[in-house]
Amino acid sequence: MTSLTPAQIQQIDQRIRAELGKVIVGQDRIIRLLLASLFARGHCLLVGVPGLAKTLLVKSLAESLRLSFKRVQFTPDLMPSDILGSELLQEKDRRLEFEYQPGPIFANLLLADEINRTPPKTQSALLEAMQERRVTVGHETRPLPDPFLVIATQNPIEQEGTYPLPEAQLDRFMFSLTLGYPSRAEEAEVVRRTTLQAPVKLEPVATREEILAIQELVRAAPVSDHVIDYAVALSAATRPHEADAPSLAKDYVEWGAGPRASQCLILGAKALALLDGRLAPETADVRAVAPAVLPHRVLVNYRATGAGRKAPDIVAELVESVREKSY
Repeated sequence: MTSLTPAQIQQIDQRIRAELGKVIVGQDRIIRLLLASLFARGHCLLVGVPGLAKTLLVKSLAESLRLSFKRVQFTPDLMPSDILGSELLQEKDRRLEFEYQPGPIFANLLLADEINRTPPKTQSALLEAMQERRVTVGHETRPLPDPFLVIATQNPIEQEGTYPLPEAQLDRFMFSLTLGYPSRAEEAEVVRRTTLQAPVKLEPVATREEILAIQELVRAAPVSDHVIDYAVALSAATRPHEADAPSLAKDYVEWGAGPRASQCLILGAKALALLDGRLAPETADVRAVAPAVLPHRVLVNYRATGAGRKAPDIVAELVESVREKSY
């Protein structure tokens, strides 16, 4: 396994972002957190209206990392076997035998486009593979490639004919990232690049071995106790049934984030620290990833709906209310 220093990881990050910048305009925060999720071995949910280059971003990331890439367009008739693969009856030497045909999930980077358009049975098959990082078809279990990252997309506007992901399945995603509209200047640059220039071919700027080495270092990076305590306190602040829960959570939250949120806060903070050339994360790194980790794990109640309060806004206020000096 290749050994890398934080400074070398920062250089790799800069190379990747520069290469993505050839085709992606803006979205700096999204790219930063997307790379953090890859290096932390976490999966990502991209939420945004059509036309914000979600598919292009994922495809470009795979090209810049020399990783295998597959895209699955989720539809109401999609079956688990369309993703995981299936055993087909084949004739060999005048005998009928079952032969396994791998599905598109056997890729380093899988784009699950509009994941909420397929029924729960197919969603569950994908999400189980995300968690276990292996696929069982028939009587044989097969490991998925390493690294393995699922990036799913959702359209927040059109909900007719969709199957929203249950909270337990949303919890499988380390980050949920919402893409906003570009600024006027960014949109003008997008138009120039796509209507006046030939498509740009990206070159790989990082190897699979480097990605795996960064993932190992994220796991091995040290974390001080007060940073862990702070991450746990942030997650606990979203739980209305805790004895010391903030009044905001008690008033507007039905169910808060579970222990996996605390884990993702620390892993995401460690990845961000390494991207900045630092070995150990700080509480500021935990706060930086909290808007991507907590909102999709917080279920608001009817009072919040009536008051027009949404999970991201409530989480932002809760993060401000949890003081580091208390630990």
